[in-house]
Amino acid sequence: MRYFSRPATALLTAVAFIVVVSFTNSQSISSSAKPAPVKIQAAILLDVSNSMDGLIEQAKAQLWNMVTVMGKAKCDNDVTPAIEIALYEYGRSSNDAKQGYVKKINGFISDLDSLSQNLFSLTTLGGDEYCGQVIYTAMSELGWDNNPNSYKVIFIAGNEDFLQGNLHYTKSCDEAKKKGVIVNTIYCGDRLTGIREHWNLGAECGNGSFNNINQDAKIEDIPTPYDSLLYSYNEKLNNTYVAYGTGGGYAFANQARQDAYNSSMSKTAGIKRIKAKSNSKVYNNAVWDMVDLLEKDGDGALDKVNKKELPDSLKNKSKEELKALVKQKSEERGNIQKEIENLSKQRDAYLAAERVKNANKNEAATLETEVEKVIREQAQRFKMKID
Repeated sequence: MRYFSRPATALLTAVAFIVVVSFTNSQSISSSAKPAPVKIQAAILLDVSNSMDGLIEQAKAQLWNMVTVMGKAKCDNDVTPAIEIALYEYGRSSNDAKQGYVKKINGFISDLDSLSQNLFSLTTLGGDEYCGQVIYTAMSELGWDNNPNSYKVIFIAGNEDFLQGNLHYTKSCDEAKKKGVIVNTIYCGDRLTGIREHWNLGAECGNGSFNNINQDAKIEDIPTPYDSLLYSYNEKLNNTYVAYGTGGGYAFANQARQDAYNSSMSKTAGIKRIKAKSNSKVYNNAVWDMVDLLEKDGDGALDKVNKKELPDSLKNKSKEELKALVKQKSEERGNIQKEIENLSKQRDAYLAAERVKNANKNEAATLETEVEKVIREQAQRFKMKID
């Protein structure tokens, strides 16, 4: 048997103690670490070839319904996931042929007014529609979240054969599986034609769904007693925004511009945007609005605002006066958003009753109805509940 001297024994004991303490501390640090934030990331891939004018119109109209549904999602800890949306076009002959006529309009963003502006800027122009290429490009270029609890999803909509192009759809699907992204295909036309043109295959490989829509259908614009009031409250809501920064003036003007664009499509489209704006977790503009900045980062954030980049009417105000103004606007906004939320519920109930009266009418499936249905079903896979 081999014996150690007392100093050696003491040294070994000390080393063992350090190892145990280090391991225990690492355990406590790891257990107290905050879980990674959960997101909903959606990439919308739109065919912009000649026959797709109706699809683009539906995409403009469905945006606000989609983000409103996403904004109702709650995780197990009652946290609302952050929402990020990317937009691609494919099938435009003027886009780079080497890139498969695919173009990224915007990567993952939470700035919904910019996204709306991009949708309203889309036009159609005939070309080749390479579905496998646009899915692969979105998988490769976008910053998909690593959190396995995040709901990551692609919606690709169009017509013509799904197998066009040199890049086979299976390569795209392999990438989707690696990154945990669900691929949903939406064929613009009747279902059997969509199957003949292989649109069901993309959904199968991405663990998603295959749907078909009538891209030329329009959701009925049913007038309600609440419409005028909602538009009135939207004007009051816009008056609670306090722009700052070099891009603040443009963003503030763009907010009103997107209101006008959406309401020009239909009263219903405009109101769906107003409804989304009443949820500050969905419609948040902290990058240019001081009220949202205050809610996001607290009082201290207002001290960092460069007064030289404020509107002329605010440049001469003291920090205390600015904070008082922003807090007043914040309170006003909260009250207005509650009114919009209550009116929206009453409007939804009214519309539900009207639809019961017209239950025999067959409503065509649209991009809006199918995307909402898919989101509600798939979010449950990530332990998200949507009321």
